[in-house]
Amino acid sequence: MKTLHPIMFAGTGSDVGKSVIVTAFCRIFFQDGYHPAPFKAQNMSLNSFATVDGFEIGRAQAVQAEAAGILCHTDMNPLLLKPTCDQSSQVILNGKPIGNQTAREYFRKEGRDVLRKEVNNAFDRLEKQYNPIVLEGAGSVSEINLRELDLVNLPMAIHAKADVILIADIDRGGVFAGIYGSIMLMTDEERKHTKGILINKFRGDITLFTSGVQILEDLCKIPVIGVIPYYKDIYIEEEDSLMLQTKNLQAVHGKINIVVVLLRHLSNFTDFHVLERDPRVHLYYTNDAKEIRQADIILIPGSKSTISDLYELRRNDIAQSIITAYEQGATVMGICGGYQMMGEEVCDPNQIEGSIECLPGLRLLPIATEIQSEKITRQIDFTFLNSKEVCHGYEIHMGSTIPINNIEYFPLNTLIDGTKDGFYLNHKCFGTYIHGILDNNAFIDFLLEPYTEKLIDKPFDYKVYKEEQYNKLADHIRKYVNMNLIYEILNKD
Repeated sequence: MKTLHPIMFAGTGSDVGKSVIVTAFCRIFFQDGYHPAPFKAQNMSLNSFATVDGFEIGRAQAVQAEAAGILCHTDMNPLLLKPTCDQSSQVILNGKPIGNQTAREYFRKEGRDVLRKEVNNAFDRLEKQYNPIVLEGAGSVSEINLRELDLVNLPMAIHAKADVILIADIDRGGVFAGIYGSIMLMTDEERKHTKGILINKFRGDITLFTSGVQILEDLCKIPVIGVIPYYKDIYIEEEDSLMLQTKNLQAVHGKINIVVVLLRHLSNFTDFHVLERDPRVHLYYTNDAKEIRQADIILIPGSKSTISDLYELRRNDIAQSIITAYEQGATVMGICGGYQMMGEEVCDPNQIEGSIECLPGLRLLPIATEIQSEKITRQIDFTFLNSKEVCHGYEIHMGSTIPINNIEYFPLNTLIDGTKDGFYLNHKCFGTYIHGILDNNAFIDFLLEPYTEKLIDKPFDYKVYKEEQYNKLADHIRKYVNMNLIYEILNKD
């Protein structure tokens, strides 16, 4: 196949659909016989994923790699920022944490060249292996106050010699000002790389925007490569935990009600994406004590600040609601930080997370956790309880959990190397460090088994479902984007 130029999808702002568009083009290039790979120099997200070789990247790039038909690698997201509070983030460089920094510390000129060299080198390595590289920008493409510090948008495109497509979300309004203003704020060099405009999330009769396309092309002197209608029947994992605001918030009748406890620092919410699509289940997210007590199954998710979130659960009566629901017959399962919270106590003697050194847990499991500085990051294969089916997941955590009071240890999972994970008290009370455990059909069936009297629908195959969604997304984009023009741009000398 002929080598194509790299292509970057940048945006007029945040949440215009960049991640999903990159996912779509990764699948389109894959379908067309190319060997594409995604790349985002810098990502900010609590939603992360462990690579095969035990490093950490943004979950969005793992999804995009899956759409491209390849394994994910840290070179696809060399710099990941995981917020720990409103003004501070853990910095992950090339898959490993290098410390916490405030926004002021991170956006300093000092040391910026080092980070720029790292992300540029990651792109260069990736480009030697894949064709084309599909780059994703971050936030607005024209944050001119941060231009000298920008690692992910147009400076990255210039280094990559990428053709830039500017995405705007017309559903928000202001699309003309957003596009024209973004382009006018670019330098001449940046404008040379910007080759097209993509209108996203259009609602209504698309023919009514024909004149709008002409106006934009006349103003900006570059083509509009497509106007993509808003869709509701294609499901791709969201990158941003802000999307939790659009999820279900209450229990319903007639299905297995599963609640995810809405923690302030909730991380890896994609652990539960499979349950949103499973027709047997009604999944909802809440921190309302009454709604938690209505659930058949309570899932306590991972957290970037376990002790802080545990403190809030105890303070606002959520902890007691979980305990009461379990006593009345509900299942309680914890994943990662949620597993730690289910124990007798969570201690942080070195104050890695904050000033609280020890806090009582929910005391549903006879375990104790100590927060540690070393982060465990790895993909794993495992079996659970007496099941012989090999499952797959990944670990990302900073802590060690052990049984207390010499109690007999009943692990939930056994890793292929013989290592034990989690704790199984009974069929309605257990926890694990393994993210992605719910992506395994056998484990989902085990989780739902106590509520089989409610089940009508057949078991759900999540892997097949995801492939169907990637293909549906690609079909949708092909229908409304001028792919001939895209290939013309990417082939032009």
